[in-house]
Amino acid sequence: MFQTLKRAWSVPDIRKKLLYTLLMIIIFRFGSAVTVPFLDPTVVKEWMDTNATGGNFLEYLNTITGGALSQATLFSLSITPFINASIIMQLLTYALPPLERLRDEGEEGRKKIDKITAVVAMVLAVVMSYAYYLTLKRMKTESGISAVKYVNGGEGIFAAIVIIACFVAGASFVVWMGNRISDKGIGNGVSILLFAGIAARFPVDAGRLIGLTKERPEKYLFVTIGYILFIILEFAFIVFMNEAERRIPIQYAKRVVGRKQFGGQKTHIPIKVMMSGVMPIIFAMSFMSLPSTIQLFKPVTAESSKAYIAFCNFFSTRSFSYAVIYFILIIAFNYFYVSIQYNPVEIANNLRQSNGGIPGIRPGKPTSDYIQRVLSKIALVGAVFLGIIAVVPIFISMADDNLRSLSMGGTTILIAVSVALETTRTLESQLMMRHHKGFLQ
Repeated sequence: MFQTLKRAWSVPDIRKKLLYTLLMIIIFRFGSAVTVPFLDPTVVKEWMDTNATGGNFLEYLNTITGGALSQATLFSLSITPFINASIIMQLLTYALPPLERLRDEGEEGRKKIDKITAVVAMVLAVVMSYAYYLTLKRMKTESGISAVKYVNGGEGIFAAIVIIACFVAGASFVVWMGNRISDKGIGNGVSILLFAGIAARFPVDAGRLIGLTKERPEKYLFVTIGYILFIILEFAFIVFMNEAERRIPIQYAKRVVGRKQFGGQKTHIPIKVMMSGVMPIIFAMSFMSLPSTIQLFKPVTAESSKAYIAFCNFFSTRSFSYAVIYFILIIAFNYFYVSIQYNPVEIANNLRQSNGGIPGIRPGKPTSDYIQRVLSKIALVGAVFLGIIAVVPIFISMADDNLRSLSMGGTTILIAVSVALETTRTLESQLMMRHHKGFLQ
């Protein structure tokens, strides 16, 4: 990857794109440090340090925003509204016939879907901003200091409007920067900003590990060394699984037209083990965040019923039951996402129409059944891998309370590695286009 960056920097056109991307990242990080008016960032951070831990949904949102959510900054929502809108539209294109027709129209249909996605993202930004404002109103320190200032009377209404407007404007500006990176920079702009937000948390986690090691070297020296080795092995394992694929061999029949012979080639259908990416983890995390969201509005007190206390303990982010249900949901959502991405019947029909087939498998239903069996096995391997990656931070937090706030978990590393590999491929493809000599040289 570093060799690719070095070669890309020597090309003037690509160097300009790299500098433009770097400029957008700097602006993104600067906006992540600008505090929204009428908010006390100290109170917000104290509350988030207590509640956004253990791998719950709040911690996930805080991590992908680079800690902006816990600091109540202008980019607190970051690109989360756009990501949620993209996921919703991606699912709806398989469920609603009008959107499915737009998807099949090519470039023009994609542009229309992008416009609809932008509208949905704006609506989600308003809803999420209002929900975050309600959460901010409930944030208080032990001494009773509220995170929101001027919350009474007319000043409270004005403060609410300003806070919500700042969050919506920040989310819109982040999406605009992502689009500019896609047009004038390197790689997918939204993915680059997502990577920047996650990478910004890594030095904070490293500083926390160093601080724990200085305070109690007899305990955390070996813990820190083991954790660093574990992260390195996790990086290597994620890269290996991200590049792994199952290749289904394809043989095309020979055809003679006049004096020419066509076909007879051998190729393959590549099926990625990580074909669904991080989407199953996001779906499962959204579902498992419902109990913790309920607790935000109705905290457990001494007057709470035994059934409600048992419910909260069962779905606690530090319980074994939570990890098991989380793991099962990831497997289920992975199968669901694979089923909407791949249609074995359609693949079998396309192979038959192009005079292709799988050696040893009859065309038609036997081919679709064979592809379905392969997809099921690959989906199981990918789902188990995603489940292990996702539950590792839960067990780490269960082992030691001081390690609960570390954001260098499996999900964030998976996202960071995937974006880095995707950007590297983009750079390599652009280098290949500029250095391809062609048949004349």
